[in-house]
Amino acid sequence: MARPLDFIYRHQSLLYKIFLYLIAVILIVWMFPGGGKFKYDFSKGRPWQYENLYAPFDFSLKKSQAEIDAELSEIDSARVYYYRFNEEIYEEVISNYSIQFEGQFQFEDLSLSQTKKLFETGDDAIHRLYTNGIFPDRARGRNISLLRENTSRPLDPEYLITEEDLPLALDRYLAELPSNQVKQKLSQFILGLLQPNASLDDELTDNSFKEAMDQFSYTRGTIYDGEFIIAKGTVVEDREFRILQSLKDEYESELFEGDNSYLILLGYSILVALALMMLFLFLQRYRQEVFADNNKISFILFNILLMVFITTMVVKNFTSNEAWVYAVPLCILPLILKNFFDARLGLFTHVITLLILGFVVPNSFEYIFLQITAGIVTILGVSQLYKRTNLFIAVGQITLIYFIGYFAFHSIHEASLEGLKWQVFAIFLLNGMITLFAQPLIYLYEKIFGLVSDISLLELSDTNSTLLKQLSDKAPGTFHHSLQVANLAEAAANEIGANSLLVRVGALYHDIGKMTRPTFYTENQVTNVNPHDDLPPKESAKIILDHVLNGIEIARKNNLPDRVIDFIRTHHGTSLVYYFYKKQKDLDPDTEEADFRYPGPIPFSKETAILMMSDAVEAASKSLKSPTFSIIDDFVEKIVKGQMELISF
Repeated sequence: MARPLDFIYRHQSLLYKIFLYLIAVILIVWMFPGGGKFKYDFSKGRPWQYENLYAPFDFSLKKSQAEIDAELSEIDSARVYYYRFNEEIYEEVISNYSIQFEGQFQFEDLSLSQTKKLFETGDDAIHRLYTNGIFPDRARGRNISLLRENTSRPLDPEYLITEEDLPLALDRYLAELPSNQVKQKLSQFILGLLQPNASLDDELTDNSFKEAMDQFSYTRGTIYDGEFIIAKGTVVEDREFRILQSLKDEYESELFEGDNSYLILLGYSILVALALMMLFLFLQRYRQEVFADNNKISFILFNILLMVFITTMVVKNFTSNEAWVYAVPLCILPLILKNFFDARLGLFTHVITLLILGFVVPNSFEYIFLQITAGIVTILGVSQLYKRTNLFIAVGQITLIYFIGYFAFHSIHEASLEGLKWQVFAIFLLNGMITLFAQPLIYLYEKIFGLVSDISLLELSDTNSTLLKQLSDKAPGTFHHSLQVANLAEAAANEIGANSLLVRVGALYHDIGKMTRPTFYTENQVTNVNPHDDLPPKESAKIILDHVLNGIEIARKNNLPDRVIDFIRTHHGTSLVYYFYKKQKDLDPDTEEADFRYPGPIPFSKETAILMMSDAVEAASKSLKSPTFSIIDDFVEKIVKGQMELISF
């Protein structure tokens, strides 16, 4: 039992990487949409590069989205609204008219024949108004059918009478009456009796529309088993493209059934595992400091999983418009990784992510081409993300690449400028706006994963920061020395392509441990009194050596990032405090070197190595009395050569 536990303890870092690797593969495959991958890659306007293709089975020819939208719109516009004629309301109005008429006009100076004529005119007007029923105002402008006595007949909306039309229609039917006073009174009397009697039958209307929708078909015809589809070398035109797209959809939906699903999952798992294996091998071979840090590997895999998750969600939920997949700001990935690590790692991870997404997205060739191009432009175009204008420039470049790429592919497919979808350009703009959230996302990642970005380094490089102000007040000589080392190291980093901002920040803070006992270091001694003269060499050496440990302690109390603390730990490597060692050796020949060596470790990156050499050169340069170019050149060469003997990568 002890041996397996001992093995796990000694190899826990490697086992954790294997665990992360397996979890990433499982999660990515789990997020993939169900279905196989069509074995042919095709695009409208491009030649068919494979053998002559015949239908492998019967399948339906699907309509294009434009055809579906047009037919559904036609069905909706042809929807019939059924209104029922209420006989009871109609008869009630006729009855009330007959009963109340005499009481309304008994005091009018009318003869019997005139009264009879007036009654008949009003009665005829009511009958004519109710010929097709009286509708509510909302009935206007619809396809209407009137249900009366178990029969249905269509009505022209232009000739319907609604509550709003009643005064005008009634005046037209009463126009033959001679007296305006009597006519007006009769009109008001009838209007007081009239009420709408045509009511919408919601159930019948909905059932009728549902029946029409049930008869709608998303397919147009059938392609039968063995039927010829396309010959090798033939350009994929619109008809062939629709047939191939229908075959692809049918093929992928039928494959993911029964035992086939396990084979498909196995295939996806192998390919995803290979893609992530390439990433791990790249890190192990070319980015060993990243590979050794499980936190950084977790960070990289988290970003890959996040992009795969967002993209697959868009693909699953926006099937009606494939262009929405470009709303996912995939170029945030190389932007962030370049900011925390370097351009090469950012681009390599971006490409690996695209290879994985190629199994998910529609038109994978176009998608991968556009995204790789945009990623390369992002990596090459953004040098310093902590400058706000650079991020806006990067977003502009990314959006422009999408615009140009979409225009080019549309020209190839359609051979004309007709059919350009402005909605797609709007999606590209949305992608650019979301990409602007890279900076707050970087800040969030710093807090979650404990990483440090160039933006934070820029803040730390401010000499008015609290810690550097303390260094300036307590150890002004050391502060001045740190500034000189920072300038020297930054120039060297720029020459060899290292992270100059990181080197500068590391140089500014590398000697903060000297604040504990500043007068024990020559650069802070303003008089000829040297406190080391009164101490034994071993104790003096301990004070000098302790400035590294003191610096680490101060840095941690002030929440400096680990990338900056690395410079404090490594700026002397495991070198020997030779002056006090020699002095002690003269007193005691059995003196151990270990008591006079810095704890290390030795520099493990270009940046930490540059600082170690720059620190040594700047400190030793004060001993030059009459420096010339050749003297300085030999002097620097000698110091760097000595430092190189301590460093091994």
